[in-house]
Amino acid sequence: MVKPATTWLRGLLRAGKAQQRTASQLAKVLFGPVPAKPKAKSGSKTAAKARPTPRARPASEAVPALAPFAAPLSPPRVRKRTAPPPGKWLAAHYAPLPELGQLPGRRLPYFLYLPDKAPSAAMRSRGRPLLVMLHGCEQSATQFAEGTRMNRLAERKGYAVLYPQQSLRSHARRCWKWYDKLTQEGGGDVRLIVGAIGQVAVRHAIDRARIYICGISAGAGMAHIVALNHPHLFAALGLHSGPVFGAGHNLIGALGVMQHGAAARMDAAIDEVLARQPAFPRLPTILLQGLADKVVRPINQAQLVRQSVRVNRLPFDTVVTAQRLPGGAAGGRNPAHAYALHDYQVGKDVLLRVAQVEHLEHAWSGGDASLPFNDKAKPDASRMLLDFFASHRRR
Repeated sequence: MVKPATTWLRGLLRAGKAQQRTASQLAKVLFGPVPAKPKAKSGSKTAAKARPTPRARPASEAVPALAPFAAPLSPPRVRKRTAPPPGKWLAAHYAPLPELGQLPGRRLPYFLYLPDKAPSAAMRSRGRPLLVMLHGCEQSATQFAEGTRMNRLAERKGYAVLYPQQSLRSHARRCWKWYDKLTQEGGGDVRLIVGAIGQVAVRHAIDRARIYICGISAGAGMAHIVALNHPHLFAALGLHSGPVFGAGHNLIGALGVMQHGAAARMDAAIDEVLARQPAFPRLPTILLQGLADKVVRPINQAQLVRQSVRVNRLPFDTVVTAQRLPGGAAGGRNPAHAYALHDYQVGKDVLLRVAQVEHLEHAWSGGDASLPFNDKAKPDASRMLLDFFASHRRR
């Protein structure tokens, strides 16, 4: 027997007393706000039978306007419109073929940026590198592209950029379901994203040895899952403000991971991946995290470092270098947060780069601050990602 959603939510609430979330809050995360009913015209029969207006809720019972998965830190400023980069901005979707005897499944919309810049001789023979970008909650693919300014960098460096977009039908806040156990094991949206990558690679001249994937927040969690389940597809991985892999498994659990990490699961989750794929290749990874992030707290990055060391089987004599770069004046023309960089190097290859940015909250570092979830202060996360990816190619 299928239980009503409200009954299920109340069960989650009782199971997670420590989180102190109301059923209405959880419902808003999963299903979004209930749309307002259209007002009846005055004098109509509907208006005459209308129920009296319910009393206003006390402030203590008020439901927050946004889900705890993604609450903008501050309202966006008025945007200064700038000319878009000169390349092509294409909209398409991926729809897997239905299996015999089954109805067509869900399709995945996506956007693709193709640079206008003529490819180099090497790119003409091998194809362009492809960067896959996964947005966070409360974002669309186009907002993510604009906020990160990734297309402008891609234009200069000759990258194609793929932006899969979570549908509102799948999640009312456009959150990728990184906490879902089936998804973590390679099902759900993972198959759709991998299918979209394959479709783009077939339709356009893409270098299969230079495909990279990254994301922020829920998008980072999903990028990690896709890469762990399809490591031979990607040359490198980038995670900005992402949750640790392999835990959560429900909404209450996901909120707990975002706040406290998952110490009990961080090693076991990677061991399970390696058991399924004994020939797991190296997966170069760059991790970026704001130290003032209260949505996905820095404990997650510390545990992601451990997971990356484990999945890459880094030896005990791995060379680790550290440096600290100073910030700039907060009110200056080019503000910058101080940040630390740690590189884990084996031979000539940096297999793990860890960036910890002081004073950065839950936002893309160096992004367009007129859009939510972007901080204008440097370091420029987009540039850091492409610089890291440029030194890696799938062998």
